[in-house]
Amino acid sequence: MSKTIVVVGFGPGISTGVAEKFGAEGFNVALVGRTKERLDAGAAALKAKGINAVAFVADASNPAAIGKLIDEVRATFGTITAIHWNAYGDSQAGDLTAASETEIRGVFDVAISGLLSAVQTALPDLKASKGAVLITNGAFGELNDQINHYAAASNNMGLAMANAAKHKLVGLLAAKLKADDVFVGEVMIAGSIKGTSWAAGNPNPIEPSLVGETFYKLFDQRADNYARLS
Repeated sequence: MSKTIVVVGFGPGISTGVAEKFGAEGFNVALVGRTKERLDAGAAALKAKGINAVAFVADASNPAAIGKLIDEVRATFGTITAIHWNAYGDSQAGDLTAASETEIRGVFDVAISGLLSAVQTALPDLKASKGAVLITNGAFGELNDQINHYAAASNNMGLAMANAAKHKLVGLLAAKLKADDVFVGEVMIAGSIKGTSWAAGNPNPIEPSLVGETFYKLFDQRADNYARLS
């Protein structure tokens, strides 16, 4: 049976590393994002490496659009084996003491609502294939006084709150889906990724290929639900 991974939030960096690694392991790769030109270029680059990749345009903050996307990927490739959720929302609610109700609700559109829509829609496939949900997260979500102070000082409070909620969701989904042989894993990034704007000025950014290898190790071994890279 063919294997398919849906990479949501495709761009340079982490998702490219994941797409290349899983593609090299024989997976079909569905690239998902909002920018058609970036997706088409990514699919072409993967195809040049012998990987079967197709671009799909969808907004990760829109649960209905994500549900439709999963159906489109299934119609294209068949049963879905894995979802890699790499999307994160635009910076909102940077200062939680001044954020509007709309901004606060919006913090969870991508991190929670979109992710859960993908999982719920793909769940029959994931159960049938004994598949996986693989989630990228950032260290702003860790319960750490130093990180909390930095997130507050840099007006990233909303992102930190979203990441913390996403980290908890990983544990909840892992517990709920374990009996169905669906693996749920998270790679926590405590640093910047080479090839992205976040890496500017960082002499030692994390290689995207390392992130891809780490996600694949979690998927393949299913021994640990969490990994941290710095």
